[in-house]
Amino acid sequence: MNNTYFVTGTDTDAGKTLATSALLCAARQRQLTTLGLKPIASGSEATPNGLRNRDALALQAQSFPPVDYPTINPWTFAPAIAPHLAALEAGAVLNVASVTQALSDTLTGTPRDLTLIEGAGGWRVPLNDADDFSDLPCALGLPVILVVGLKLGCLNHARLTAEAIAADGLTLAGWVGSVVDPAFASDSARFTANVALLKRALPAPCLGLIPHLAHADASTAQRFIFLDALLPFATQEATL
Repeated sequence: MNNTYFVTGTDTDAGKTLATSALLCAARQRQLTTLGLKPIASGSEATPNGLRNRDALALQAQSFPPVDYPTINPWTFAPAIAPHLAALEAGAVLNVASVTQALSDTLTGTPRDLTLIEGAGGWRVPLNDADDFSDLPCALGLPVILVVGLKLGCLNHARLTAEAIAADGLTLAGWVGSVVDPAFASDSARFTANVALLKRALPAPCLGLIPHLAHADASTAQRFIFLDALLPFATQEATL
């Protein structure tokens, strides 16, 4: 599973989908093939083609060559609640074995230069009564990309999440900062000091700092992504 990463966040609404889409978009700018997966998503809307989740659609838009929606998001639920509760209400069974089998089949059948699997919420969000979303990258042995929602409290959240990833025996491959609170970045000196602490404290390279964007789309956000720190060899080959 070369160049396949699991993307988690410091919290819900940390900017995971924007960062994941931006990373995929940056890879596409390098003429790399891409795949963004959101295996489980709640908070979806009814469409003529079935339930569709906004985050999963954003990842589908940055997947090239294109793939169908069920490949991106095989478990889709309508209510915007914790996925394990949404699954319970829908009568669906979520477990590590079934989800990792589906992901393994997709990864085998759809090899790409960069594949990103986006989780839900933070590292310890429940998958069911016994398992967490973090059990998925553990079962697959995937390195992790952490999206840090840059706001008051992010230093603690980021460091604790990095410690949890390490405690689970996985590698933190990189982190992306996403400004979710404009006020947090309004004081340049303090913001710079916070980012500097994150760069010192987190045991992985910073892959980008995405500012608060008026139009938060992947093509705009990818300008703030440093892909070479994640895929040095693939990007070098693509630019020769």
